[in-house]
Amino acid sequence: MNSERKRIYTLCLCILPLMVCSGLVYSMFSLYLFEVVKLTKTQIGLLYMVGSAMGLFFGPMLGRLSDRFGRKPVILACLASFAVIFVGYALGRSYAILFPIQILEGTTWVAIGAASTAYIADSISSSNRGWAMGVYQQVASVGWVIGPAVGGFLSDAIGSSTTFLMGAALVAVGLVLALFFVKEPERKPAGDGA
Repeated sequence: MNSERKRIYTLCLCILPLMVCSGLVYSMFSLYLFEVVKLTKTQIGLLYMVGSAMGLFFGPMLGRLSDRFGRKPVILACLASFAVIFVGYALGRSYAILFPIQILEGTTWVAIGAASTAYIADSISSSNRGWAMGVYQQVASVGWVIGPAVGGFLSDAIGSSTTFLMGAALVAVGLVLALFFVKEPERKPAGDGA
């Protein structure tokens, strides 16, 4: 395996726990909010809206974080944030607590999406960039195949809050893997098509 492909597969391995966890949590998050936290359907809709609004209003600014601080530091910060977010979901029992957590989550999704795709662009030649982005999307799909089925089962078996905490632990595994195995890519000079 050449070094380019190894870098992409390593990144994807570190991101996979987050993708599994996101599928695990969101497959039954609305039910959790409605049945356990006792939010209204309007409040649930607003929670989902505010997360997406972070990308709408701050997407380019969040994307520039990895330009300024590096791809790896932003990816690590985002994985750590997701672990905290899922713990927050497990423990949060009010709209006032969950609303800012959802703002953080929406912000973190935009930042990690931008940093991960920038990492791929920096790590691989232009002739293989489409393939690499496809592999990254494939990993996201794998997470969303595994996560919902496991999340539904675990929620029935051990409860939603415990399932969220298990998800946070899973993301922490990805964080540790990224800390040790993801290497900051060399930035390509401006105008370099390679």
